[in-house]
Amino acid sequence: MKAATMSARVTADFWVRAYLRRLELAGIPAFVTAHGDATAGAVLVKQTPLDGTARAFQRSFDLMSGARAWVMMAEGPEREVDAAIARQRGFDPDLWVIEVEDRAGRHLLEQEGLAE
Repeated sequence: MKAATMSARVTADFWVRAYLRRLELAGIPAFVTAHGDATAGAVLVKQTPLDGTARAFQRSFDLMSGARAWVMMAEGPEREVDAAIARQRGFDPDLWVIEVEDRAGRHLLEQEGLAE
């Protein structure tokens, strides 16, 4: 009975595959650069406009509403963002990292369904 009352959670692997497909449909190149735990790994999204800069986003919870949202974890020269991601992976080896390459800076994380 307990299983029936639990809310359904999407696995990390399923979310990553769906996100990559959505990016592909929008014509935005993206790659998994670190494969995390398939079931419960956290996900970081690195967006680079291919100009030597980057931004890294991580999913966070709003403590007041309980809603999930993407927040910027790091921004600046790509090598500094890569170093921040490497530090985070040092703390969490189950972490997924997706690199999104789009000159216009698109990542689609603001779209419905991607924050959940």
